[in-house]
Amino acid sequence: MLDTAPEFSEEALEAGRLLFAGPADFVLGVASLSGLPPADRAEVCFAGRSNVGKSSLINALTGRAKLARSSAEPGRTRELNYFDIGGEGKLYLVDLPGFGYAKVSKTQTAAWTKLIKSYLRGRPSLRRVFLLVDARRGGLMDTDEEVMNLMDGAAVTYQVVLTKVDKVPKAEVEKTVAKITEKLKKRGAAHPVVRMTSAEKGFGIPELRAEIAGLAALG
Repeated sequence: MLDTAPEFSEEALEAGRLLFAGPADFVLGVASLSGLPPADRAEVCFAGRSNVGKSSLINALTGRAKLARSSAEPGRTRELNYFDIGGEGKLYLVDLPGFGYAKVSKTQTAAWTKLIKSYLRGRPSLRRVFLLVDARRGGLMDTDEEVMNLMDGAAVTYQVVLTKVDKVPKAEVEKTVAKITEKLKKRGAAHPVVRMTSAEKGFGIPELRAEIAGLAALG
């Protein structure tokens, strides 16, 4: 398994553990901007292609096996799903509909895309978008870069998170990280650190918790 650099202090890692050890509850699914909850706390959101492992990663972060429901049918998530993390108004974690929708109409796809774009451009409490990329893909796909273009244009900070790194040899993961990191250097809104995770093995989960807890602390 890959090694991680000691980039977070023990205090930061503990803050991440405590945040996700607290309450974690599904709040609501939002199908239109009018349904968004008040922007009264920090928000982070997870974006990525269908089947990238968003639900599994959310469940791993919170230590709850069924908080976010994955589906055997890609593209089934058709709303912005809000989760209250930590209670006491600490953080919203938002699960965006997956890209690369399967078996849906062009009209429905256009509606989802419009909703996502409007959300990313206009949510003042959004602190960061975590763009999930399947490590088995070997790099960014066209749909990933399209979303990155949107976030660059909207000046929304985003960070790439590789998922399923346990499914790929270490050397290949390192090559993928280097390839993506080089591309991120040319993008103004991109966070420079590519985070590596495995929801199944727990790899990288403490560090991602710490990263999110730091954003939650900004309010």
